[in-house]
Amino acid sequence: MRPAVFLDRDGVLNEAVVRDGKPYPPAGPDEVVLCGGAPEAARALHDAGFALVVVTNQPDVARGTTPRAVVDAINARLLERLPLDDVLVCAHDERDACECRKPKPGLIREGARRHGVDLARSYLVGDRWRDVEAGAAAGCRTVLVDRGYAERPSSVAPDARVASVLEAARWIIADFRKTMQQLYASPDTVSLDALRVKLFADGADLEGIAKLAANSRIAGFTTNPTLMRKAGIADYEAFARRALEIVGARPISFEVFADEAAEMVRQARKLAGWGDGVYVKIPVSDTRGGSTEAVVRELTRDGVKLNVTALMTGAQVERVATSLAGTPGAYVSVFAGRVADTGRDPVAMMARSARTCETVPHVELIWASPRELLNVFQADAAGVHVITATHDILAKLELVGKDLDEYSLDTVKMFHRDAAAAGFTL
Repeated sequence: MRPAVFLDRDGVLNEAVVRDGKPYPPAGPDEVVLCGGAPEAARALHDAGFALVVVTNQPDVARGTTPRAVVDAINARLLERLPLDDVLVCAHDERDACECRKPKPGLIREGARRHGVDLARSYLVGDRWRDVEAGAAAGCRTVLVDRGYAERPSSVAPDARVASVLEAARWIIADFRKTMQQLYASPDTVSLDALRVKLFADGADLEGIAKLAANSRIAGFTTNPTLMRKAGIADYEAFARRALEIVGARPISFEVFADEAAEMVRQARKLAGWGDGVYVKIPVSDTRGGSTEAVVRELTRDGVKLNVTALMTGAQVERVATSLAGTPGAYVSVFAGRVADTGRDPVAMMARSARTCETVPHVELIWASPRELLNVFQADAAGVHVITATHDILAKLELVGKDLDEYSLDTVKMFHRDAAAAGFTL
């Protein structure tokens, strides 16, 4: 599940019309004026991996003073100009017994349901106390854009009070990064039981696969021709069929090794026929850099479950996810570890890519080629669905949450023991 920022509309994204110290919406789409910094704020939050959902009370619809079509036209104007995922409207007034009118949390909960949002990792930005109260009731952290309106105070304090939506976005991004760092860096909070990301084992050693298959935490398996070659595999099909026997009903990915589109399709169909749990790995391009999107579309139409692999950019994820429309089940493997090898932090890109994959039913994002166990917790915090890890990384799972003072002492003892065993003298 991904994090979201729920945004009030009037006074947060577009300028409100203030009369007698109280805010009112614009009369129509032609009167929509974006608040200063709103485009930059929305883009920054979008790029940081948040779903952006507007939640707005529009009681003038129920009162008969504003047609619903006008409200929808204003919302459409905002959707044209800002990278929003959704706009949810409560068209009731205070006389109606509804659950969606803020300060009740109904709109926020509906947005969370629609977009697979983790409310505990989400935020509400509003310019009125009823926004803050709704966000708190939904379990979100809250930010008040203080416009100085003449309205009653609330007993519910916001987590932050700012002067603009851009300042709110900057606070949210910094707060979220701090929370993620605490999630995967603090020995008091690191816990395998709290992980939502699924662990897949990556390897080609049948003995190692069998050992990991006995671990209930391992939800699936992947391999590739490079790992198979290193393991000395000579008979692809014999290896694959034995691996299928070992892993049972859990998903496992086998890769085509052809470089021409027609042969990729042929090999993929053969691999898919080996078992219901098989996901066929198709590289994102051939060795000449040509896209394999046509191959992906053809196999998807045939109902073949795919794992499109070797991606490294958000743009590649967007193209591949589109090609997988209609899939019965698919993975998109982004080699985040190789991205990190170039000096780039992959976390924000992986968070955005997870959101992209969630726009296509039955498509999940894989964090591939991790370099250390910490990547498991980074992937989890970014909302990634699956992380593949080699056997040596998975072997470190027993260290999760280990007392660091104890670990320090173990290290000192190791150095002393090895120096003695080596017979070193000075």
